[in-house]
Amino acid sequence: MTNQVSGPSVVSLFAGAGGTDVGLERAGWRTVLATDVDAACMATLNAAKQSSILVEGLADAAYLQEAALMLADVRDLSGEDLKPDDAPDGWRPDLLVGGPPCQPWSSAGLQKGLQDERGQLIDHFVRMADELKPHFVLFENVRGLVTAIGRTGKPGEVLTDIKKSFENIGYATAFATLNAADYGTAQRRVRLYMLASCDHELPNFPEPTHARGEDLDLFSVRKSWVDLGSFIDDLPAAAIGDIVRPSPTREAELSALRPGTGLKTAGRTESNRPGGHWGYRQDSFVADLNLPSRTIRAATTPDWVRLPDGTHRRLTWRECAALQGFPYEWPFQGPVTSKFRQIGNAVQADMAEVLGRSILASLQGGQLGRKPKSSSLPAEFGRRIKYTTAEHRTNGSHRVRVRASVTSHE
Repeated sequence: MTNQVSGPSVVSLFAGAGGTDVGLERAGWRTVLATDVDAACMATLNAAKQSSILVEGLADAAYLQEAALMLADVRDLSGEDLKPDDAPDGWRPDLLVGGPPCQPWSSAGLQKGLQDERGQLIDHFVRMADELKPHFVLFENVRGLVTAIGRTGKPGEVLTDIKKSFENIGYATAFATLNAADYGTAQRRVRLYMLASCDHELPNFPEPTHARGEDLDLFSVRKSWVDLGSFIDDLPAAAIGDIVRPSPTREAELSALRPGTGLKTAGRTESNRPGGHWGYRQDSFVADLNLPSRTIRAATTPDWVRLPDGTHRRLTWRECAALQGFPYEWPFQGPVTSKFRQIGNAVQADMAEVLGRSILASLQGGQLGRKPKSSSLPAEFGRRIKYTTAEHRTNGSHRVRVRASVTSHE
């Protein structure tokens, strides 16, 4: 690997199928190394590099063309392993990025948190920042991390520990939850982001450019959300082999639903929900084409689309990848189940681009003559932690039993 790169350098941990790198390279960054433990994801990255797909807006640059790609477990790596072979003494990447696996904190999982070994990978992300000393750090994860229960059983403790861990190694931090739909994507995907710097001004979280139509008025400078129907219409027609249609029985059930609703799960009675705690079944939801899509998940059961003739089909894996901001020709490798998993677990590339531009502006502003200062956690986080604390006190023991029951049947 060489350190002669054509833009500010990025080391990408937990790179997955490359969503973060796609977005950052569109923003002007260049990935010098990307690594992940998932062989299917690394096969996708290698295929993408070999495909020489041009970076949108940059006619002379292809995605990942300057990146070394490493299949490895971060727990087995040191900072030295991630530096260019011919890097001079004291070389530091401009930016370290990563989104450690979200399943321990995701509402779609069992939420085992630190009891899940994947939940402990955050410590290795901090370790890598300490060893590599990048100028900036970008961290992404699910919103559930805001209220995640820490080592002493307190909601919000995990996030506080992450903040303290980075501050202890010399980084000022800022956190926010951002909805991708508010930045012009056709997906409602809310994620937690951390921006950190040790020697530059902390980047600003960009102001939203879009909003739900009913929240706009004549004087608003924001645009309406991009709706799923328009987004799909602008894509190439779905390949016949990618289209999944429901069984006759499921077709009848879906036809009875209003778009934006789905078949309900069985209610789970809780102390403060005598009518049951229910949700929509993830495999039986009819998308509202007048809104951005719901969050794209790592499953082969994306939402159903109602066609003009009233019948239904699922969103295809290529459509889901496009909603995640990938170039339409991105060569995902493996069977369709693997493709959906890689796509749903990826960082939304358009959001990586938006944040990458903000970080780049701070980098170009030059180093400070002082240490930057951390921002306070948003007030919204405090409200959510307070609510979760009360909810945990009321229903926590019941939910622990439910998770234990599910685990025992895995």
